[in-house]
Amino acid sequence: MQKNSHCWMDRSVLLSNNGKDINIILMLSDILANFYERDIRKLIEEVNLFKNEEDLWRTQGDVKNSAGNLVLHIIGGTSYLIGTQLAQTGYVRHRDQEFIQKGVGRKELVSQLEALIPVITEALNTRQMEEEYPILFDDMKVPNEYVFVRLLAHLDYHLGQVNYLRRMLE
Repeated sequence: MQKNSHCWMDRSVLLSNNGKDINIILMLSDILANFYERDIRKLIEEVNLFKNEEDLWRTQGDVKNSAGNLVLHIIGGTSYLIGTQLAQTGYVRHRDQEFIQKGVGRKELVSQLEALIPVITEALNTRQMEEEYPILFDDMKVPNEYVFVRLLAHLDYHLGQVNYLRRMLE
């Protein structure tokens, strides 16, 4: 998709399924809520699978970011982009610290990840998916649905990195 070239249209499309109308946007909200919860729980599982808690903060070879810092990045980005912007949590993001801070305990990381699930679910249940996201995202104006899908892909990208780092280090 080229920036600023896509015209977002009304996405409240109804499909007919054996005579029953299905709102695609409501269906998308439910699907995304399930995927977010599943993938955050998988990230929690990855954090807990580190045999040595200190390994959460190690890197090796050309890898620049530790698993712990990737987790802090997911927490910070999601807390701000969904929490502050859509759920009005008031979270203030310190993005640089997501990559500098070290030594946060496993229990604290897990607790912060767990806290994301109800914030995301609330935002998905209360926001109109086709409404414009309140700030520019990827340098363009996009609907909320775009942001939710894009952030889920970003979460999964970093989940894969954490899994790789854990297996590489241990």
